[in-house]
Amino acid sequence: MSVRVLAVTGAVLLVAFGFAGPADASVQPVAASTYEMSAGRLGSIVAGVLGIIGVVVGGLALARPTSRFGTSTGRLGATVALSAGLIGMAIGGLVLTTADGGLGTGNGLGGAVVALAVGLIAMVLGGLALPRSRRTG
Repeated sequence: MSVRVLAVTGAVLLVAFGFAGPADASVQPVAASTYEMSAGRLGSIVAGVLGIIGVVVGGLALARPTSRFGTSTGRLGATVALSAGLIGMAIGGLVLTTADGGLGTGNGLGGAVVALAVGLIAMVLGGLALPRSRRTG
């Protein structure tokens, strides 16, 4: 799978999930409790952690394309970074789309925006590391 296909897929997911508005704007949002772990908070935490894992693995794959990941080519690190970034962006976009209310309501909206940004960074690092791993192999 080429980097262009993955980049287009990520852009389509960002547009489809990230910029879609709520279905019914007349419903008043309910703020989550301070100590309550809502589904939006949990989803944005999972998406953010996946994005951070993708950034770390993508950075390692970009810095050292032939060590630690894979047997000899280093493509595994780039692929893991691309996959983790894409999944993190998809979950972050889903949480962003389904979040009721704005920032500070406890529904995971802020975490979803951060997860989208971190997932995009992970995909860029993985996309940069993939051709480099092919050259060194």
